Amino acid sequence: MAIRVLIAKPGLDGHDRGAKVIARALRDAGMEVIYTGLRQTPEMIAEAALQEDVQVIGLSILSGAHLTLVPRVLEHLRTQGLEEVPLLVGGIIPDEDAALLRNLGVAAVFGPGTSTEDIITFIRTTIQGTDAPNHESAD
Repeated sequence: MAIRVLIAKPGLDGHDRGAKVIARALRDAGMEVIYTGLRQTPEMIAEAALQEDVQVIGLSILSGAHLTLVPRVLEHLRTQGLEEVPLLVGGIIPDEDAALLRNLGVAAVFGPGTSTEDIITFIRTTIQGTDAPNHESAD
């Protein structure tokens, strides 16, 4: 059975090239990808994750609003009973913010230049229940 991954662009960020590249790479790796499109609210993301019964959620954030949006997404995931679904965040996120996000419960933060193969491996390893490497933001 294919791993089901939700890819979302929260907030007002209108740049989705990276999210589409990741979605395509995950699809090509045999995963089932649900891409929600641009300008999703935290509520919409949590509802989509629930309705689509996903195993992983990936957020792409380039707007700088990650410290506002990610905690709200996590809150809505908890409300929906999805606190165990790994949340991955990608985008331009300073190292100190990446550490804060991981402390809040984000499974991994992937920065610019992260290879799609690293993301695929992380997802597969996480879903298979083995210890996955701790990903820091890429330089």
